[in-house]
Amino acid sequence: MHRDRFQSDGPTTPVPPVGTSSAAGALRDPARPSWPLDLDGLAYGGDYNPEQWPRETWAEDARLMREAGVNLVSVGIFSWATLEPRRGEFHWEWLDEVFALLHAQGIRIDLGTPTAAPPAWFFRDHPEARVIDREGRALGPGSRGMACPSSPAYRAAATGITRALAERYGDHPALALWHVHNEYGAPVGESFSDAAQEAFRDWALARHGSLDAVNTAWGTAFWGQVLGTREDLHAPLPTPSMQNPSLELDWRRFSSEQILDCFRAERDVLREITPHVPVTTNFMAHTCPNIDLWKWADEVDVVANDHYLIAADERNFVELALDADLTRSLSRGRPWMLMEHSTSGVNWQGRNVAKRPGEMARNSLSHVGRGADAVMFFQWRASRKGAEKFHSAMLPHAGTGSRVWREVTELGATLGSLAAIRGSRVRADVAILWDWESHWAQDLPWRPSDALRHRAQIQTWYERLWRDHLAVDFAHPEDDLSRYRLVLAPASYLLTDAAAANIDRYVREGGRLVVGPFSGVVDAEDGVRAGGLNAALAPVLGVAVHEFCPLREGDEARIVLDGSPLRARIWCEDLHLEGAEPVGTYVDGPVPGGVAATHHARGEGHAWYVASDVDVEDLAAVLREPYAAAGLTVRDLPEDVELLERTHGDGTCHLIAINHTAEPARIPVGDGDRLEVPAGGVATARLAAGA
Repeated sequence: MHRDRFQSDGPTTPVPPVGTSSAAGALRDPARPSWPLDLDGLAYGGDYNPEQWPRETWAEDARLMREAGVNLVSVGIFSWATLEPRRGEFHWEWLDEVFALLHAQGIRIDLGTPTAAPPAWFFRDHPEARVIDREGRALGPGSRGMACPSSPAYRAAATGITRALAERYGDHPALALWHVHNEYGAPVGESFSDAAQEAFRDWALARHGSLDAVNTAWGTAFWGQVLGTREDLHAPLPTPSMQNPSLELDWRRFSSEQILDCFRAERDVLREITPHVPVTTNFMAHTCPNIDLWKWADEVDVVANDHYLIAADERNFVELALDADLTRSLSRGRPWMLMEHSTSGVNWQGRNVAKRPGEMARNSLSHVGRGADAVMFFQWRASRKGAEKFHSAMLPHAGTGSRVWREVTELGATLGSLAAIRGSRVRADVAILWDWESHWAQDLPWRPSDALRHRAQIQTWYERLWRDHLAVDFAHPEDDLSRYRLVLAPASYLLTDAAAANIDRYVREGGRLVVGPFSGVVDAEDGVRAGGLNAALAPVLGVAVHEFCPLREGDEARIVLDGSPLRARIWCEDLHLEGAEPVGTYVDGPVPGGVAATHHARGEGHAWYVASDVDVEDLAAVLREPYAAAGLTVRDLPEDVELLERTHGDGTCHLIAINHTAEPARIPVGDGDRLEVPAGGVATARLAAGA
């Protein structure tokens, strides 16, 4: 590659953000700080828990952090009992010393509020604040996880320790970021305490306006469930048969909102005392499904995410890419933080597979290539005691002579060399619709087939785009979609009126849309709409679904689409054309000779519908015509080799190539140049504007 095509990044022009989501509300206040303070280049580090270690290790930790290239650590996340061993009695000396040691080494601090781990005295004083599960059992302390999110005592104690921390360390020169709580929703996503029951009654009546409106929204006339008084309104407790699905959906909304209110309470204290310091919390975007992160994302100053590989998934690097793209989308395209991932194996899966040589770097730089300006781990030093003593760490049990430590220091050097990438953006021409509320509703029991799951459907469609080397955003169905050449809706079971109108407008104004099966079925309250089984999308698709025809386990239905043979293994539908043209036909199965896929020209745009599940390979045929209509080109790159691009406002382009194969690869970049990527390795380059 010609070396004169590389240049240093000068001043950059901000890239306009992706459109906002109606579901999320207004964009974050642009006057708020949006990145850890006084942090140069990319952030690198992890959770540091000095309270688990004798003081003589602290100086060694600070020295080794600098050796590894660490410049940011998260401190105090589980330290409430150490900081406040008895109510109102604070022990600051140890944390003062840690701040001083880290500051002397030039390491910035992401200070956690320790409210994910209330101390023993709190539960002793407030047994009513314990989480109550659906079966009515009080869950005891001794594990991780917050108290009941609806508990007034918990919120008071949580804001109390948060205020004390802010008053103590808010002006410390090492403080770069506030880290509220830890992984909200995991493991506590709901509680059925008396306080939660009362809060749910208030929430449901406020949402719907009256008890009569609740009855209407939940369809309580079915099975004689009509609510006569406020006291009849209950959380979805165990029942002899299927619980009311509309009640279940509202309970999930309520539970997510209650937990969000806990975050807001602590965040507001921090903003009151330290308005100059940004505030975040660590999401689990793809693996914590009980939190609606569209509603959370604009409540933080910096979007941060934790990601851990699923060891049983041999292609888990694709799921990693999905999670990173989803997190960037939650951040509205702005740089975001990978707050946690692992250097090697974790400890909480059935079989915790160690990462192979080079895999940690591939994982880390895949996140960077998808917009992360921070690479952080759980945790800095491997614990010798407790539930996570077999979880990998930056400084493993084997010490500095280990392969993991060598790779940690090598990664630190690599990230240091990529400092100029900070602040650049990922540009995507394709969006996949993603809505937690629709996912909650689709995955409730008593659907036509429990084998048609939203997550599997979305991941299949995402992997097709990944294999085709197309950058992908995720969008809420009510988002402004106009900037995308192509929008995919693999699993949009529930659509609000606003979402349905928004999608139709996108197509009429020239957009290209592809919709998967079992979509547009119900309204916001999980009620089947009048007008058919896909009434929300029937006008834009030009087709009506008359019946769902799922397959028995082990059966298949053959499809021919534009001459290409496809197979459905879970789902078929009986379609009736209302303006669309057929492009695919069932050869056999429940609807032999019936229409399996359609195309509809609407306004200035086009919409395609696929009425069956199809696998990653078959999706190539499904998307061939939509790609062409959208002007999208499939790159000619080796299989399982990624080429990621991040661009500054001045046009400077950063390239990150990731090779997931056992063979070296040569990637074409620019005008005839090639980027050499070693087997299982990563290569980076920077191209001048216009190159």
